[in-house]
Amino acid sequence: MKPPVRRRQKLSDLIVEDVKRSIVMEQLKPGDRLPQEKELMERFGCAKGTVREALKALEVEGLIIMRTGPGGGAYLCEVDMEPASRALRNYLHFNHVDGAQVYQLRKIIEVEIAVAVIGRLSEEDFNELERNIEFCSLPLTSEAQQRAQRIAEIEFHNLLAERCANPLLGFMSRFMNDMLRDLVVLKKAYLPSRDAFGESNVNYHQALLRAWRAKDEAAVRQLMHEHMCDAEHHMTALEGEMARHVLLDFARVGQIV
Repeated sequence: MKPPVRRRQKLSDLIVEDVKRSIVMEQLKPGDRLPQEKELMERFGCAKGTVREALKALEVEGLIIMRTGPGGGAYLCEVDMEPASRALRNYLHFNHVDGAQVYQLRKIIEVEIAVAVIGRLSEEDFNELERNIEFCSLPLTSEAQQRAQRIAEIEFHNLLAERCANPLLGFMSRFMNDMLRDLVVLKKAYLPSRDAFGESNVNYHQALLRAWRAKDEAAVRQLMHEHMCDAEHHMTALEGEMARHVLLDFARVGQIV
């Protein structure tokens, strides 16, 4: 067998890699300015078109912003999490991820997040979490409110992810929460009314607030693990109920036809 032919890497791609390496190794920050086109041309021995191709690729990835006029050039900008999360979620939608698969990871990640934020929550954070709980405790009066409460329950966990000092752990938590939100919204998992689900979430969130205030790591770890197991149970039941409704709808259509 012939060895696989390795394509020669484009010079513009090498420039992109060099910029990313500089971000990591030199700990560059948003707002830092990249070398001018002429300097990049001299460094890599390439034409202006190659440099501009590399800068365009970096701009598309959201790593830089191009400014014109005096003081213009390529400036680093902070990459928003949402585009990265959305692209990954779109990929996973075609793999038909369900609630059980999401909670397989959430039972690990959310416990670690809960422990990581002990001592990092400010009084304003506690107030915001309490307002979240109060909203989720309101009696349901409409489908829109039911949907809003399910999403608010997820936002409770997003605030924890934002306060986590480990950016990788925080990203994974936000990503899993966004994945769960997609399942709730796209599959309309909030429609089958399950008052016990909402009441259980509120109770666990209240107990977690008390444990965070007391800085009781053992209690926080146990409560979040139980919370995730309980939420998985309710989510699985919701998805099963929705699946039964779909089958009944198909049966009714068949009878009409």
